[in-house]
Amino acid sequence: MDMPQEAPAAFRTSAFRTSAARPGPLGLVAEALHEVRSRHRLIRYLAQADLKKKGTDTLFGNVWWILDPLLQMAVYVILVTLIFQRSVPDYPLFVFAAILPWKWFTTAIGDAIASVSGQDRLIKQIKFPKIVLPSAVMLAGIAQFAFGLIPLAAMLVLMYPARISPMVVFIPVVAAVQFVFTVGLGLLLAAVNVFFRDVGILARHVLRLWFYLSPALYGAAVVAEVGDSQPIIATLMRLNPFYTILESYRQAIYDGAVPDLAALAVVLIGSVGLLLVGVVFFKRLEPAFAKVL
Repeated sequence: MDMPQEAPAAFRTSAFRTSAARPGPLGLVAEALHEVRSRHRLIRYLAQADLKKKGTDTLFGNVWWILDPLLQMAVYVILVTLIFQRSVPDYPLFVFAAILPWKWFTTAIGDAIASVSGQDRLIKQIKFPKIVLPSAVMLAGIAQFAFGLIPLAAMLVLMYPARISPMVVFIPVVAAVQFVFTVGLGLLLAAVNVFFRDVGILARHVLRLWFYLSPALYGAAVVAEVGDSQPIIATLMRLNPFYTILESYRQAIYDGAVPDLAALAVVLIGSVGLLLVGVVFFKRLEPAFAKVL
């Protein structure tokens, strides 16, 4: 990710914490919040630079955020409906409603993992709050997710107008819960990857397995069928936060129903806890980043 020319001037060192200061967990959270708020323009610069770089690295640029989930959808539609011969009404919309947010999640996590370790020269040269690096790339992910909503809207209007309902207003609500969860996990992995570079490789395999254990290609009904013979496995699948997140998207988009707000609230509470842990963990390790890199 290229740094804008204005960026170095935006790195103010007055609030930078030295390694001698060791505030407690609440102090670290307050410090991180202050750093993000005071550097919001820098974070915006970095997010814009990240989007611009990704847009210029390929021929179609950010249009891939429209094409890629559509191509994935086509692959899974062929796999499930033709090869496995499972019949789900309006299956392209059914699977796309889950593929799109999952792509947002995996892209944001992958970018967050490399956000700090990939800026080693910058970190060694300038003192600044490193938390702005994963924050910027995960913020850029919101814009990329918004690109993906374009084909979703087109599918509803052109192919499945009968499924259009006012319940789509809940998409930002579910997205907000997903974003909190993603930021918490992204901060944890970004910090660990500075010390163990295998995290990025391992994460790709874990995310692939996580996808198949989440109700993306199938729905809650299949999990219920699994519960008939394997109740423990079905319970573990329901404890997966993306069971609730993906089903909530599908309820709002595919079913035209209000998502399970109680279940979403539980995931949100757990996500806030993960975010606090991620912030404290990141800030604890931050003083050692320059030495390790």
